[in-house]
Amino acid sequence: MKRAGIHQIAELARVSIGTVDRALHGRPGISETTRKRVLRIAKRLAYTPHLAARVLSVGRASIKIGVCIPEEIRLFYDQIRAGIFDEAHRVNGLGIEIIYRPVPSLGEGEQECLSDLLADGLNALIVTPGNPKMVTPLIEKAEKQNVRVVCLTTDARRSHRTTFVGVDPELSGRMAAELMAKFVPERAKVAVVTGMLATEEHRLKSKGFRTGFTKDCKGGKIVAVLEAHESEEESYRKTWRLIAAHPDLQGIYVSTVNCLPVCRALADHERAGRIPVIATDLFPEMAPYLDSGTIRASIYQDPYLQGQTAVRLLTDLLLNGTQIPKTNFLNPGIVLRANLKLFRESGVIGEQSP
Repeated sequence: MKRAGIHQIAELARVSIGTVDRALHGRPGISETTRKRVLRIAKRLAYTPHLAARVLSVGRASIKIGVCIPEEIRLFYDQIRAGIFDEAHRVNGLGIEIIYRPVPSLGEGEQECLSDLLADGLNALIVTPGNPKMVTPLIEKAEKQNVRVVCLTTDARRSHRTTFVGVDPELSGRMAAELMAKFVPERAKVAVVTGMLATEEHRLKSKGFRTGFTKDCKGGKIVAVLEAHESEEESYRKTWRLIAAHPDLQGIYVSTVNCLPVCRALADHERAGRIPVIATDLFPEMAPYLDSGTIRASIYQDPYLQGQTAVRLLTDLLLNGTQIPKTNFLNPGIVLRANLKLFRESGVIGEQSP
């Protein structure tokens, strides 16, 4: 019988079966030259390891994936968590175990959480780095221990993490700027309400919006960039003061999912619908504000798909040896009143009053 699979690869590469296994599954102990030769031959043969057989060889629950994401804001991170666990359930039986250790909010207690997870003998880690400067040393430690790290939603680009999954934040900011320019006149004064500028996602969204708006709106000016730290109370208070201090304000971009307190502040100033809001993502409580015109558009990042993609990539990498790119940018969508019905029908949102 014609031999196939790792036996054939080993013969062609003139190495042992153990060396082929190390190359296919990203394990240490072989040279980079050997690894590339084995992977090149495997690609030429269109070799795909049988996942079920792989699990039988290493035992059940052999792949531990730690997850450290925030619990707040639930409107966003609940969807990410659902994507993670649904995908883990889909590959149930392939030896995947999710160890879920959330932090209260973005950046809060994440160093302690990651340290605890790394002590659990992980094979991979999914993390949303709220403070990349503080988290990067732990990511470096993980990767040196051959723990593959996926940064989800927001990145730690100075680290050697395995990959990033999410929407390009600077692109999101530029898209919001282009949309805003279509809703406001020339020389309009607008503002940005964001989370923490120390977080890469929020910093780059704000940068993209600033760059794009000055280009897309002739004479346009950004009068304020408000850090609201994902706090509803802080978002409301700072937005209320912003509107009071700038009676000629003509637009607000909310770069996080924390748009509801911004909408309430506009309503309390009787400016709802008169100052266009460009929001981020979509959840049931937003729908009435889109219907009423308070929110003119939202940049949809599909958090469910982000969580699902992170687990899928790690499954392919750890069980199949599939090489994955350093960045996995998802294509952001635009939610308008005109296509809101499609999101309702798809189950992303339901009917709910503010």
